[in-house]
Amino acid sequence: MLFARPLSQRAFLPIAQRNAWWQPAVNSTMQLQFSGMPLDLSHAVTVYDVDLFDTSSATVSQLQSQGRRVVCYINVGAWEDWRADANAFPSSVLGNDYEGWPGEKWLDIRQIELLAPIMRARMDECKSKGFDGIEPDNINGYQNPTGFSLNANDQLAYNRWLANEAHSRGLSIGLKNDSEQVDELLAYYDWALTEDCFDQGWCGELSPFIAAGKPVFAIEYTDTGAQTSQFCPQARQLGINAMLKHRELDAYRVGCEQ
Repeated sequence: MLFARPLSQRAFLPIAQRNAWWQPAVNSTMQLQFSGMPLDLSHAVTVYDVDLFDTSSATVSQLQSQGRRVVCYINVGAWEDWRADANAFPSSVLGNDYEGWPGEKWLDIRQIELLAPIMRARMDECKSKGFDGIEPDNINGYQNPTGFSLNANDQLAYNRWLANEAHSRGLSIGLKNDSEQVDELLAYYDWALTEDCFDQGWCGELSPFIAAGKPVFAIEYTDTGAQTSQFCPQARQLGINAMLKHRELDAYRVGCEQ
């Protein structure tokens, strides 16, 4: 087994170093595509969010040559049985099946020492492929039936660790859905990404990001019956960059900026 550097060395980066990574503008727009390949590069957005493993460095470079920033999707809170590094996860960190997502199991994010080598390797690959930032998925496991006794402090420790690891590589990182911990995590995260927040009525909880000059990207899904005519006026009022997409996150996108 590879041994990670001691967690005691996880010092916070000094404020003077915090512009060593990309900080998206508050009016940035985003496209996400994880299925329905090939990747549709035609969307007039400033940020593309694509899968770490499925996206080549050539594609990253191509998008950047068009003036776009590129974010790598990494599932940091759940195990996926089809990933190339799936066998690297010790059985002790694998919890309950992730309901609705076949082949996935929740992770015991309290065991950072065991997860660290895997997540660091993934971030290293993100960096080596030339990505500008990271979208860490499933960083609110403490609110879900993971099979572990996770609490809010466990999640804060893991989420702060993730942010520090990303920043130490010069990578931007976004807060995904964990709106209940915005106040504790705002200083660590460079932008936010939400799903169904207009449909579920909690988009306003991300307003501290906007106030801090950090963008909030919101995805609403067609399977809820969401329509841009319904949520775009509120998104504009809140300063949120919202879009309508299919749940499978293919190339389809209708943005509120259109």
